[in-house]
Amino acid sequence: MSHNHPLDERPAEAVRFDAHGVAPIPAASRDSTPWQQFWIWSGANIAPINWVLGALGVTLGLSLVETLVVVALGNAVGCAVFGLCNVMGHRTGVNQMVLARAAFGRRGAVVPGLVQGLLAMGWVGVNTWVVLDLVIEILAQLGVHGGVGLKYLVAGLIMAVQLALALYGFYAIRTFEKYTVPATVLIMAVMTVLALTRAEPQWTAATAATPAEKVTAVTQLLTAIGVGWGISWLPYSADYSRFVRVGVSDRSVFWSTALGMYVPTVWLAALGACLAGASGDGDPSTLVTEAFGVMAVPVLLLILHGPVATNILNLYSCSLAALSIGLRIARWKLTLVAGTVASAVLAVFVQADSFARAFDHWMVSILVWISPWAAIVLVDFFVLRRGRLDTAVLYQDTGLNARALVSLALGLLAAWSWQFGMVPALQGPIARALAGTDFSWLSGGLVAGGLYCALTVRARRRPASGRVSAAAAPRPTRMDGAAGGASSS
Repeated sequence: MSHNHPLDERPAEAVRFDAHGVAPIPAASRDSTPWQQFWIWSGANIAPINWVLGALGVTLGLSLVETLVVVALGNAVGCAVFGLCNVMGHRTGVNQMVLARAAFGRRGAVVPGLVQGLLAMGWVGVNTWVVLDLVIEILAQLGVHGGVGLKYLVAGLIMAVQLALALYGFYAIRTFEKYTVPATVLIMAVMTVLALTRAEPQWTAATAATPAEKVTAVTQLLTAIGVGWGISWLPYSADYSRFVRVGVSDRSVFWSTALGMYVPTVWLAALGACLAGASGDGDPSTLVTEAFGVMAVPVLLLILHGPVATNILNLYSCSLAALSIGLRIARWKLTLVAGTVASAVLAVFVQADSFARAFDHWMVSILVWISPWAAIVLVDFFVLRRGRLDTAVLYQDTGLNARALVSLALGLLAAWSWQFGMVPALQGPIARALAGTDFSWLSGGLVAGGLYCALTVRARRRPASGRVSAAAAPRPTRMDGAAGGASSS
């Protein structure tokens, strides 16, 4: 492989309709560059919702300095794991949910694929809600009051743009991010300077007084928006890196995607923390309107860009997840279903009393399954198979791998045991016994990944007469897409 600069850029083809399904992307269609991957993930994270990532730390009782340290270090870990999943997609040309078949078997991967589809729909509702709240607050300052009708109108316009871009697929997403994100970065830099000159953050003030309270707040922040933020994107990663040119090095793919996630997340989380540290309020609309006032109006469309850039990834990956579990339905129909479910989620969040509480509930609930699932997938690919995979096996009827499903179930149990959400059902016994600490992402990943590795190694040591499933046997990687070309979506 060539050793290009991590963000090497080359000319790309014009936007065209993406007819690829879940078969390996043929080499001729793999024309994405590391720069384009960087802009895709930067665009998905330059959004108002990421400002709240830092504000949540202040809400939990940490000082501004403590919040910044936790966000910076936690995301370094989460984004590194995210980069590894992108390497998987680049090596194989296969989307993330189909790659999971290597560990779980084709039938065993149906459940994680279904959960991912529902998760992507939910994120569309969450991201739209944040922007909706922000737009209504700014319009109110300008004297525009439309009540519930205005909210529905704004939400409908945002959803229409998202659905149109998602329908066109990867090529439209790539081009949209490439040409809009740099401008958004510039505007956000100006807004950052403006906000920090108007705000007077309290760097060391904290409401968590005792060491125990601080440890609890740190673990909850790590789970919700530190390590957890990068982990929450793992089921999406290979969906886009599978389009990167075959000759690009793994190192370039890793750094372009990891930095594309890390830089905007930490930057905007730091901004949100500074604003929250000055105002003491964690609501996103309040943070923005108090910091910028009517000066936010000229950049309103660019603020809207963030959630649109995020949600087109959610909608596209949702359709891939549906195809991955065997649904044979046109992508435009899947997109309409996703939009309907997302609207229902949006309605639930609109009724929430506190953004911080509602967002914490959401993040904690999804990480319980993502961390053990991701640990099994990563261990299977990088440890047991040593980064080598015969993609043809992924499209055969390999049934289900009981070892992976058992490991996932016990990983879920371990994650729940050390989970501390804001409702009793999401508070495990270990978390409660340790004063509300939350290491659900760590306990779930270690138990699931460690157990799966041990069970698979033990199965391989059985007598030769024993049958070894396709999911347990490493095979050479096929990079030419011979297992299948572009399929209909």
